Formats: sequence, C-alpha cells, structure tokens
Amino acid sequence: MSTPPGAALWRRLAALFYDLLVLVAIWMFAAALILLAFHGEVDVARQPALYHFVLQATLLILSALYFVISWSRGGQTIGMRAWRVRLVDAQGRSPGWRRALLRFVLATLSLLAAGAGFIYCLFDADRRAWHDVMLGTRMLHVGRAD
Repeated sequence: MSTPPGAALWRRLAALFYDLLVLVAIWMFAAALILLAFHGEVDVARQPALYHFVLQATLLILSALYFVISWSRGGQTIGMRAWRVRLVDAQGRSPGWRRALLRFVLATLSLLAAGAGFIYCLFDADRRAWHDVMLGTRMLHVGRAD
C-alpha cells in the first residue's frame, strides 16, 4: 500500500478557509460571553484594556484548542475532512497533543512570516510547510474513502 501524496498548498488553504468559518462562529460566541462578563457596550473602544487582553487571549486559546484537539484526535479538522487532508506524524499516526500544540505555535509563526512557512510547500519535494519539516509531520491528501 503506497503512502498518499502530500497535500497541495491550495488544498491546505481551502481547508484553512473552512476552518476559519468554524472559528469565526466560536470567536463570536466567546466574544459575546466576554462582553457580557464585562457588562460592556458593543463599542469596544470604550472597553477597558483588560477587556481587550482577555478577549484576545481567549480567542487565541480557543483557536489553539480547536486545532490541537482536532489534530491529535484523528489528524483532521472540519475543513481538513471536507478537503480530504490528514495530518500524520512520521509513523503515519495522528500527532500527540504536545506535537499538535507545538505545530499550532509554529504554524502561527509561519503564517505571521507573511505566509512564507506555508509557501515553502511549493518547493519541498514532500509538500511540507516549515512547521511540518521541523516537527516531522506531513499533510496528506487522503482521497475518497471508497
């Protein structure tokens, strides 16, 4: 049985776009709860600095939880399932939660570096991003389950 090919950059980005839709829903719910907790107004410019810190920290933590839980429990987020992409470690299994958390941190840095970490997929023979190379993970195009 052959190993599935590495996922193309466009497929990764399509999955990420789907995941962004899920995250926006989660973020909106969390922001509403935080706004309620601060007895705030919708005009966030009038909110105290603590509100902004709590909001940003919460959104980052929820994003990390979404990806880490998804990657470590089956290797796929909702977007990755839709686009038939799976994250695996060197043994072909879903990464553990520690590796998934580190991958989230490194992928975020790859994205913040003007996406250079992801663009590297176009030049790597196995279509790996920087964070995949550093952690020994791969994003595979798993095709249809017939």
